[in-house]
Amino acid sequence: MHPFLYCVLYVAALGIGSHFVGQLLPRRWFCADRFPYRLYGWEKNGRIYDKIAIRKWKNKVPDMSLILKDMVKKEVEPDNTSAGLLRLVAETCVSELIHVLLILFTIPILARWKTRGGVLFFLIYNILGNLPYILIQRYNRPRLMALAGKKKLKEGLS
Repeated sequence: MHPFLYCVLYVAALGIGSHFVGQLLPRRWFCADRFPYRLYGWEKNGRIYDKIAIRKWKNKVPDMSLILKDMVKKEVEPDNTSAGLLRLVAETCVSELIHVLLILFTIPILARWKTRGGVLFFLIYNILGNLPYILIQRYNRPRLMALAGKKKLKEGLS
C-alpha cells in the first residue's frame, strides 16, 4: 500500500477512534485549574491568543459537534447555568487532550513514510487539524470559567 494511502487511512481511523475515546472519558478526570489544562502566566489569562486573531477565525473551523449528535454543543446560551458552563469547561479539557493525543499518535507516520512527503503530511495534518483546536480550547476555557463564576454568584443571590 502506498504510504500516502496508508497515512490517510491511519489518520481516519485515529479520528474515528478518538471520538469514541473522548466520549467515554469521565469528565470528573478533568480539572481546568490543574496541569496540563490550567492557565499559565505566559497565556495572560488567554489574551495571548488575541495576537493570532483567534476571535476572528475560531468559529470558522469545522465543529464535529454540529455533525455528531452525541457530542456536547460548543455554545453558550443566555440560560446556561454555572453547572452547564462548567460542563463546557470540562469539554474544553477533553478536546485539548484528544487533539494532543492525535498529534502524538501521528508520529508513526514519520516512520512509515520516511520522505519529505511524510513530514509534510504530518505537519499539515497537525498544524491545520489539531493545533487550532488546542489553541481554541485554551482561549475559550478562561472565558467560560469566568462566566461560570459570575453565573454561580447570580444563582447564589437568587
